[in-house]
Amino acid sequence: MSKRMLIMLIIVGVIFGGVFGFETFRGMMIKKYMTSMGAPPQTVSTAVAGYEEWQPRLEAVGSLRAVRGVDISNELAGIVQEIRFDSGGDVKEGTLLLKLRADDDIAKLHSLEAAARLADTNLKRDRLQFKVQAISQAQFDADAATLDSDKAQVAEQKAIVDKKMIRAPFDGHLGIRNVDLGQYINPGTAIVTLQQLDPIYLDFTLPQQAVADVRPGQKIAAKNDAYPGKEFAGRVLAVSPKVDPATRNVQLRAQLDNSDHALLPGMYATAYVEVGEKQRYITLPQTAITYNPYGNTVFLVEDKGKDDKGQPQLVAHQTFVTTGEARGDQIAILKGIKEGDTVVTSGQIKLQNGTKLIVNNSIQPTADSNPKPQDQ
Repeated sequence: MSKRMLIMLIIVGVIFGGVFGFETFRGMMIKKYMTSMGAPPQTVSTAVAGYEEWQPRLEAVGSLRAVRGVDISNELAGIVQEIRFDSGGDVKEGTLLLKLRADDDIAKLHSLEAAARLADTNLKRDRLQFKVQAISQAQFDADAATLDSDKAQVAEQKAIVDKKMIRAPFDGHLGIRNVDLGQYINPGTAIVTLQQLDPIYLDFTLPQQAVADVRPGQKIAAKNDAYPGKEFAGRVLAVSPKVDPATRNVQLRAQLDNSDHALLPGMYATAYVEVGEKQRYITLPQTAITYNPYGNTVFLVEDKGKDDKGQPQLVAHQTFVTTGEARGDQIAILKGIKEGDTVVTSGQIKLQNGTKLIVNNSIQPTADSNPKPQDQ
């Protein structure tokens, strides 16, 4: 190697060593600066813990059924002669809905009525003759029996004619018509459904532990997802006298006001039965709780006074809590915090003990025990 090349290698080494040394020195200085500054503060929202009164209640999902509901059908076969109702209409008890052709039956009825009138005339004549001993007792008794038989046949034929006149058995709301004019229908054909919708029953079950807390007459509220935010008021009508041995549940029936016919038989609804006295709980938005396998926690905001510049020093402090019932967007806190504590409600995922905080409550998580959907 020549002397000139050796000098060049030395110069290149000095240059690269200087560059790498400078970068190492700069990294050490930045790290030292960041360490002296501490972790940057985190922005969170907060809420002050306070008491609320909650009415204890039992919750269950049940099925709605009409107080009275039937699929109207015919008892006798025949051809549809008249239809006197519209699908979806309201009818009164006794309203004629449908007529089957009954000309032959009516003619037979008239014949039987004539025979009964003749038998009645004969019996009246026999009564006068029997008084003067013109006929025997046996003849009189036979004519009396003939009249009774004719009257029975008239009553039977009238019943047959009446059965071909299909009437509403009670006041209610009709469904969709299932038959047409001129159609031959067999006995038991479903013609139309009739439902009494106001009031309406809600059947549901509760665990056997709830038997001591429920009784007839107790207030109840029900919700249905077809009507978000709307509650239907009612009361417990009956409690079953036995518990299902397979599920250990007891069946209940409630009666709900349904004057607007919003609820329909066959729907499901969630029942809320109020039990016991109102309870006072410290409540928080559910977003304030961090759920962990080893326990649920919240972050409290601690005020460490003011710094050298007169600015408040707020830091996070994590603590364990015992949670209770959740209701809507709220959750009850049984143990771990006290009234007046300031709790972080959002942003806690980036916190640890001692993290400096900046509070911004311009946007708050919802904390409604009975939330209602917002129109978009």
